Amino acid sequence: MNQEEFKLPLGQKASLVSLVCEKFESHSTVLETNNSLRELRELLKTLGLIDGEEYVQNRKQLDPATMLGEGKLREIADAAREEGSTVLVFDFELTASQIRNIKEITKMEVVDRNTVILEIFAHHARTKEAKIQIEISRLQYLLPRLTAMWGHFSKQRSAGAALGGEGEQQLELDRRMVRERIEFYKRQLEEVQKSREQQRKKRQNQAVTAALVGYTNAGKSSLMNRLCKVNVLEENKLFATLDSTFRTLNPDSKPPMIMIDTVGFISNLPNTLIQGFKTTLESALEADLLVIVCDISDPNYQKHLRVTQEVLKELKIEEKQQIIVFNKKDLLNDPVRARIIMRNYPNSFLVSSYDEEDMKNLREYIINFFLSKQDHYDLFVPYEAGEAHSRIRGNANIINSVSHEQGIFYRIRIPDFIFQQLGLNNFILAPSEAKDWENPTSI
Repeated sequence: MNQEEFKLPLGQKASLVSLVCEKFESHSTVLETNNSLRELRELLKTLGLIDGEEYVQNRKQLDPATMLGEGKLREIADAAREEGSTVLVFDFELTASQIRNIKEITKMEVVDRNTVILEIFAHHARTKEAKIQIEISRLQYLLPRLTAMWGHFSKQRSAGAALGGEGEQQLELDRRMVRERIEFYKRQLEEVQKSREQQRKKRQNQAVTAALVGYTNAGKSSLMNRLCKVNVLEENKLFATLDSTFRTLNPDSKPPMIMIDTVGFISNLPNTLIQGFKTTLESALEADLLVIVCDISDPNYQKHLRVTQEVLKELKIEEKQQIIVFNKKDLLNDPVRARIIMRNYPNSFLVSSYDEEDMKNLREYIINFFLSKQDHYDLFVPYEAGEAHSRIRGNANIINSVSHEQGIFYRIRIPDFIFQQLGLNNFILAPSEAKDWENPTSI
């Protein structure tokens, strides 16, 4: 089995194929289909395929064998070849038999939207975990489509009919190899995830986190760069970021405040990818605050928000504290939309990642959010308890400290889960005692 035969022919021209059918989800109206095709063009741009013309058929019923009508498919193939296309990209998922039937009719390479997304993830994954997850997803998607994906199988079956089923035996061998490879990658993934879980627990004990989540290309990486003053990859492409990235938002606070940039969401994501990338999306599980980022300049911003909330619900984290950041206000040509959004979402932020004042205000809000969640403690620590002084200065935000002949009074702000790790409970003052120690002249 040569997996290279499954890869898309990058750099070639591809024609886009879709339909409008009121019984077909996400393609029930012309507007829905046009929006989906626009997104598909962006996916092809990310992948490196040259996008050609769009071909759309209006249908009352879907054809179970080919989705579109056979005559329409031949017409599309002729027009696509005329414009120099070698690939037909269908803007929805195709079954193995549908791919095979369409290939036979059009005599062209045929791929579906899910294949494009899988290829993008395969090209852009950087961490070991993401690469393994993608391979599992690709192989799971490939398994039921082996006969349709590779032309040599049909030839083997034809030959096999005369040779006692040799082609079918080869096909079954390839299926077995795919299953074995899936199991191999799953075992590898378990090992990687154990290591990741240890890192996650370590972060939970040492930091507080905010996760940037939202639809792909909403500008999460741009916000990450401005808020954390770093240089995470930011491109005007769908799925420019596939691996969760961790950066320090405010190194001066104790504990450090960490910002997480997560993989973007998209509608109609392949089921294999939802499962395969669940652990990557689960980086949001450890977050204390969800920062939902939405591109306000996109006409489909409401749908993008809905998809984001659906994914958060699937991850069972929709109840986490969250704020909505409407990004790219500099690209918004409709001031009325901005007013409507701010009226409908009164506690949200309307920002441009290139506006320094916007970034300053958003950063301060997130920092103050974390600080407001910290507990206050009044402590009196004798001088001889040197290690206790070190733990306070190294792990707590000191609001006030007053030296006395017997020791030092501290008023600190710190998350309770970290305070409990420091072993300082014996130094806690009662409220009446704290008043005296805070003002040594009264003692």
